[in-house]
Amino acid sequence: MTNKASIHILQQLFELHFNEKATKTHQLASSGSERVYYRITGVSNSAIGVFNNNISENEAFFSFTLSLAKSRVAVPSIYAIAKDRKHYLLSDLGDTTLYNYLKEANYAPKALCQVKNAILDLLKIQTEGGKHIDFSMCYPREYFDRQSIMWDLNYFKYNFLKITHTDFDEQALEYDFDTLANELLKAPTGYFMYRDFQTRNIMLHNNKLWFIDYQGGRKGPLQYDLASILFSPKTGLNNIQRETLLDVYLDQLETLQQINREQFTHTFYLFALARILQALGAYGFRGIIEQKPGFKKSIPTALQNLSYLFEHKIDAALFPEIQKCLKHLLQSPYAEQSNGQSTKLTIRVVSFSYRKGYPYDPSENGGGFVFDCRGLPNPGRLDKYKSLNGIDEPVIEYLEQYPEVKNFVQNVENTVSPTIENYIERGFRHLCVSFGCTGGQHRSVYNAEIFARNIENKYPVSVVLIHTEKQNWNQDG
Repeated sequence: MTNKASIHILQQLFELHFNEKATKTHQLASSGSERVYYRITGVSNSAIGVFNNNISENEAFFSFTLSLAKSRVAVPSIYAIAKDRKHYLLSDLGDTTLYNYLKEANYAPKALCQVKNAILDLLKIQTEGGKHIDFSMCYPREYFDRQSIMWDLNYFKYNFLKITHTDFDEQALEYDFDTLANELLKAPTGYFMYRDFQTRNIMLHNNKLWFIDYQGGRKGPLQYDLASILFSPKTGLNNIQRETLLDVYLDQLETLQQINREQFTHTFYLFALARILQALGAYGFRGIIEQKPGFKKSIPTALQNLSYLFEHKIDAALFPEIQKCLKHLLQSPYAEQSNGQSTKLTIRVVSFSYRKGYPYDPSENGGGFVFDCRGLPNPGRLDKYKSLNGIDEPVIEYLEQYPEVKNFVQNVENTVSPTIENYIERGFRHLCVSFGCTGGQHRSVYNAEIFARNIENKYPVSVVLIHTEKQNWNQDG
């Protein structure tokens, strides 16, 4: 359906509900969903018009809104729903999200009191709200079960690890995922799990917090939503503030039911791990693939939070492959983006396969150098080298017997060095130098390795070396 047709339907809903003409309709900025929002105003009234083609998701939202309102949770009023169940009209809660409020207040302690209010309201939503929810209306899943967990973890694998070309052992990673899922499934369920409880989904209107975007809710444990907001980069909490707010939540929970605080806390940090991994998947998809800067900027903080968990809260030995991926990512440009702290030039050196296309450069400026190694002698055509790669000594000896290989190496360095010197002088932070061959196994790997070593020895730079085809090093190069 076109925007024009949707606007017409929503304006009709507005005029029928308020009995006044819609004088202005303005499309609101989108974030991470496919829903389209409009602010519709008349002479005396204002409302938010929504178009969402997913009827099942809409029905979940309508049902949950009525149920939460019965529990005196501050949610938007549903003014009208079109016959197609794809268009509907909500009360206008303004433009100030809790995220905007915290950011504008520079995350001052007084502003962070609203985060405390939010988590206390969350507990009410989870417990009191959960008593009235019709869980049969949940979409796409009624329970937070093993499949839900694996969806989240695979979202991280496919939309973050793979698109950042992070080297990992797929089977080992699956073992880690199974271990994590087994631990999470031990947590008591039966509560309403908001699913996307974050500061962008909380509005501040008339000095009161209001809650939106809970249509993905389902029956589940308490810890997931709490970890979502406390570990979200958008909340802006430090580790001490996070632990203080966890205690506030637990103190209030103990007035409602008996709990084992130690066990709850242990499981909470495991949920924080799962939630951060899922969020990184969203940051990869929305920030790197779709190039939405707000999501991309959250990646460094998410990686730092993961590092904190492994260092202080979680037994890292339980998740060796996830920890290995994290170590790689902490040395990559993704850990440094937009932090405004280091002025040291990071040179990202990449080997790749032309069969798979050019590698993506995640730095702010992009671009850089790409060198084609396919004109060099190819050890991959010889059986004795096919199972080896450009790091192995026999391959190195084979390549270095040819003068044209040595000339290529020197010419690359001569070409790139003036740019490195210029970037250092001008305070630039990123440069990408890529080497491609047929399979990304022999010639490109050899040249990336030797270039990275020479440049690191020659200049005061940080070098990040990535072999994008490492997991496939069994073909000709």
